[in-house]
Formats: sequence, structure tokens, C-alpha cells
Amino acid sequence: MQYKGYLIDLDGTMYRGNHEIEGAKKFIHHLNTHAIPYLFITNNSTLTREAVVQKLASFGITTTIHHILTSAVATAKYIKGQNKQAACFIIGEVGLITAFEEAGLTITDQNCDYVIVGLDREITYDKLAKASLLIRQGAQFISTNSDAAIPTEAGLLPGNGSLTAAISTSTGVQPIFVGKPENIIMEEAMKLIGLDRDNVLMIGDNYETDILAGINANIDTLMVLTGFSTLEDLEAVTKKPTYIKKDLIEWMHVK
Repeated sequence: MQYKGYLIDLDGTMYRGNHEIEGAKKFIHHLNTHAIPYLFITNNSTLTREAVVQKLASFGITTTIHHILTSAVATAKYIKGQNKQAACFIIGEVGLITAFEEAGLTITDQNCDYVIVGLDREITYDKLAKASLLIRQGAQFISTNSDAAIPTEAGLLPGNGSLTAAISTSTGVQPIFVGKPENIIMEEAMKLIGLDRDNVLMIGDNYETDILAGINANIDTLMVLTGFSTLEDLEAVTKKPTYIKKDLIEWMHVK
């Protein structure tokens, strides 16, 4: 079918680390040229939307911040919807901090309503300890995403799920996760794209995050074999992607 809108993963789908993925630029150019709605959805909470736009531009992909939904932005929107006056302790980088500042939420380490954990590549024991104490004092535990490992050019490195697990182990409290494959970020994406689920396709390279996010949200899915998951990985799963293609060039030629 001809989909009216697309939800699109970034790393492994649009680019791989610092390398362009063939067909990505052409696909987004097609969407821009024909005014087809789309939204990039990423579990990466470290980058601001402006930084994501700049990174895409470095690969020749033109877009705007209005086409970007990060797990950081989705987390800030979720908490804002729960408590507009929320006091929040944050473990994370500039993307997460900026999202909360733009949402008008208070960032503090005193009398917190929420503890939010995003990937922090300058994590310290003191940060983990403070988060654990605040959760024990009654703060609600939120994590931007559950990715245990993240792919890099050097190999798989600890992801935010690993940091979150350290705090969960210490406190005995499981967090609310926001990012893919959870429904919180997908519900926000559907609000932003403004289309019925039957008219939207979720595109990604990672079965455990991108494809399951679409499946959980009752959205058709396209898995491209340009990043994390392989055909062999799919042999063991019961819920298959709606479509599997080598890359976006193949999708454009056959759709």
C-alpha cells in the first residue's frame, strides 16, 4: 500500500555511526519533495534536536527539528503531562537537559518528584548514589530507554539500559521506560504525525527496538538490513516485520 506517513529510525537506518547509508538521502528527499509527513524517532537522548538536524545535514539529508522526536523530548513531554511543576533530578547529557529546560521543568537534586536516567558518558558513582537515594525517598523512576548496549564503530558499548539497571539493582525499583519499543514514545509520535495507524509505516534496522515499537503500537513495519538486526535474528521471533528489505533503495523500487 501507499503509506501516507513514515516513522523512521536514525542510527543504522539513516546512517551508521559516521558513515552514510546508501539510499537514505534519496528516500528523505522523496518525502520532502512530495510533502509526505515523516518523523525521525531515536532512543538517543544525548543529542538535541538541533544537533540531530546538523548530523543528518552532514550526510546530505535535509530536515528540521519538527521532524525529530528523541527519547529525551518524549520523556520531557511525558513528565510535563503528568506534573507541569515537576522537580526532576537528571542523569544525562545535553540533549536530555535541554529537553527538560525547553519543557519548563525544574532540574534539581532536592525534593524531587522524578529521577530521570538517560545515557551519560560521564557517569559517576555520586550520580548513581544520588539517584538511588532520591528514589528511596519517593521520587518516581523514569528511564529514557532500555537499550542495554549501543552499537559503535568500536563495537557494542554499555547503553542507557545498563546505567538504569545499576539503579534498579540498588533500589529494587523498576523504572518506567519511555523510548522504543515502549508505547509512550510511539503515542507521542502518532500525535505529532497526525495520521491514523493504518496509514503509517515504522522503518528501522533493530528488531528489538524499532520493529517491536511498531508491532506494539499496531503499526506496519519495515526492517532494513543496514544496521543492527540480521535475517538470522528473525528466525527465532514469532512476530515478524511486515516487510523486510535490503535497504531503502529496494523499498523505493518495489513499493
